[in-house]
Amino acid sequence: MQATAKLNYVRVSPQKARLVVDLIRGKGVDEALTTLRFTNKGIAPTVAKVLESAIANAEDKGDVDVDELVVTAAYVNEGPRLKRIRPAPMGRAYGYKHRFSHIVLTVSDGQEDAEQEDE
Repeated sequence: MQATAKLNYVRVSPQKARLVVDLIRGKGVDEALTTLRFTNKGIAPTVAKVLESAIANAEDKGDVDVDELVVTAAYVNEGPRLKRIRPAPMGRAYGYKHRFSHIVLTVSDGQEDAEQEDE
């Protein structure tokens, strides 16, 4: 049983979000939530909400034991960039970009993997 949760257009650069998402990949959901709760990054609560959404999606899909769920896939894709211009001295302009991210988390209980190996 796999369940996925996706959050698009998060106003954080993908590089910063990947630092947090890399911490929970491959861990059990309880350990991942604990890790996110004590991670000192601004995006950590948002990633925790996405993980809780993936857990809720797994519960809705079928009869799943939440304690056995593992974060099997966790990645951050780059979203669009807002290009802005800041005035600079002597009539110049400095360009800068507001970056966006798409966060995708997949949780699984490992049951599908065992069924596919038997075939």
